[in-house]
Amino acid sequence: MRQWFLRYLQSLSTTGLFLGTLFFVASLTPTLIPRTYITQGLLSGACFAAGYGLGVLCRRLWVYLELPLASAWVARSVNTVAGLLCVSVAAWCLWSTTDWQNSIRQLMGMELLTTANPFKICLIAAVTFFILLKLGVFFEYVHRTVSAKANRVIPRRVANVIGIAVAAILFWTLATGVIFRFALHVLDNSFQKRDALFEPQTAKPTSPMKTGSAESLLRWAELGRTGRAFIARGPTARDIGDFTHRPALEPIRVYVGLRSAETAAARAKLALEEMKRVKAFERSAIIVVTPTGTGWVDPSAMNSIEYLLGGDVASVAMQYSYLNSPLSLMVQPEYGAEAARALFRQVYRYWTALPKDKRPKLYLHGLSLGSMNSEISADLFEMIGDPVNGALWSGPPFENAIWRQVTDDRNPGSPAWLPQFRDGSVVRFANQNGFTVPPQTPWGPMRIVYLQYASDAITFFDYRDFYREPAWMKAPRGPDVSPLLRWYPVVTMFQLALDMGVAASTPMGYGHVYAPAHYIDAWIAVANIQNWSAADIERLKQHLWPAARPTPEQDQGYENRGG
Repeated sequence: MRQWFLRYLQSLSTTGLFLGTLFFVASLTPTLIPRTYITQGLLSGACFAAGYGLGVLCRRLWVYLELPLASAWVARSVNTVAGLLCVSVAAWCLWSTTDWQNSIRQLMGMELLTTANPFKICLIAAVTFFILLKLGVFFEYVHRTVSAKANRVIPRRVANVIGIAVAAILFWTLATGVIFRFALHVLDNSFQKRDALFEPQTAKPTSPMKTGSAESLLRWAELGRTGRAFIARGPTARDIGDFTHRPALEPIRVYVGLRSAETAAARAKLALEEMKRVKAFERSAIIVVTPTGTGWVDPSAMNSIEYLLGGDVASVAMQYSYLNSPLSLMVQPEYGAEAARALFRQVYRYWTALPKDKRPKLYLHGLSLGSMNSEISADLFEMIGDPVNGALWSGPPFENAIWRQVTDDRNPGSPAWLPQFRDGSVVRFANQNGFTVPPQTPWGPMRIVYLQYASDAITFFDYRDFYREPAWMKAPRGPDVSPLLRWYPVVTMFQLALDMGVAASTPMGYGHVYAPAHYIDAWIAVANIQNWSAADIERLKQHLWPAARPTPEQDQGYENRGG
């Protein structure tokens, strides 16, 4: 066994091992989200494999170009020195991993680690590397087999190109066309069945003014888990009145599940008719909510505005997928945009037909993928003569078109993680510490607020991190970003991709878990709320904080558990 292991090590590329080790140690450094030893091991193994593959490619390119090779003695000496250096650096970095992870955990108020379990990290990384290496060996086998057969009738170099192309197409087809689609089919069925399950704590409403009641146009069973939770778990008029010591109304919530109608247009019409049935347009404010991939609506956002407006608000949301947001974005990217657009168009057209002096204020809201689809839903040219009153978009994904444009065109000197845009009359950014502009800064007719945390990888991931340092890493950094974070080519993109997958594992108020206290400040700005004292606002923040974190059942619907 020992001899086999030694022979196996000797068969590996020295250049690949050297570059793989560099990638491995870089992967141990902190990024935005704290990692467990399991996620760290998987990440480090994948990075080692990427570095190893790049090293093998560089070595082969060197030989292909017929560049001079070192003598056997020089090669052995260099390999020995490089090996000792790699082992030393890897050991030091593994020893430092605990401190690196604690640099993030301390900023987020998490319990500090006594150890990052370096041996477990190495074991998981080794297994991950071995699996990926075997996949690479299989790719090489397909490439060589096809090239050898093609070389019988065409020149060798052309045959090599064909072999690589065939192997790449085969792997891509297997990954996306067979394995990926099969996995998505299984996941879609799983999410769909789970969405249909009933929870004992969300009983069918008895009030005729509730969506899903016996008098409702929408059946309770067709709302889905996330829809039933949205309808059943909001604050009541009594809850709000007991807290504010003022008369309060029962907040109106309308939700249309994916099973309520066949098409997005039909579901949007049902939503409008249900809104009219429950007299939603007689409230002082209407919020068109675009949910996350599974249809989940963040209670931190909705509870906040319902308390602030004394229940005098109606909100409407429409489900467009059973999958969580990352899967929905990959498989059904048009579904969310189509649904959001259909719902907004129905509500907006009815709203603009009402007398301006009697109609409610109209706002948009969306979290994560919901914010991206909410952005798309409102056509600027359609509403330029009669715009909505505002929008609150939280945790915007890095692909949000308007967010990207505003961030790229930010005022000189303002940080990428919390930009200032022009005079702040239309768009403002906020995080845990508030806004980038003074509160007395005048607003225009439409108020847009982006609520985002510097530690949210879903917002700040970028494919270009593969080859260049992102602007948000430059000083000054966000208050929740480790000062020990560094950019490394290729590796940082892998790290941030993993951070997206675990972005909801942070305490509330960090990562992709948005806190009611910060929603409260954002809604006050968007809805121009002025009848709350500073003391009462602080009291509301404390009141909503304990109940804001989703329960385990709710959290399964939280799209960010999947990224």
